[in-house]
Amino acid sequence: MENTRSQELLAMADWSDWVPLGGSEAPRLPGVYLARRGPAGPVVYVGMAGERSGQGLRGRLRRYTSGKALAPGLGEAVFDRALADAGWLRERLLEVETGQHMRATDWGKAALAWAEPHVCWAVTQNGNAAVVLEKKVLALETIDWWNRDR
Repeated sequence: MENTRSQELLAMADWSDWVPLGGSEAPRLPGVYLARRGPAGPVVYVGMAGERSGQGLRGRLRRYTSGKALAPGLGEAVFDRALADAGWLRERLLEVETGQHMRATDWGKAALAWAEPHVCWAVTQNGNAAVVLEKKVLALETIDWWNRDR
């Protein structure tokens, strides 16, 4: 994160270290997560997870890596941007033209590979506290959020 952005975000919660999305062992607790492009890219997305049947943050982040969460949330934000990238689309078109049948979940996984998201998170007391923290983070005007609400 850039220094100013980093200071504002760091002051809002006790954030974990950054890890690749696919390698995250997030806790099974409610909370808020941040996503950035690549290991040192800009923060682009904020999301939250409630209790989610006892899976919390871990359950929410695993939905993305499974390719089953194309919409809404981070999966949709990444997929929208991948679809706007001519090079990424050319790769998918070549796959289609060479007979490589891909399901929607495969396209979602390809979009995630393109974005190479890294995440960090902050645990909250409950789902309501996660909603409050997410809104507070999303209100930061210094970040070019991928969130649809912005």
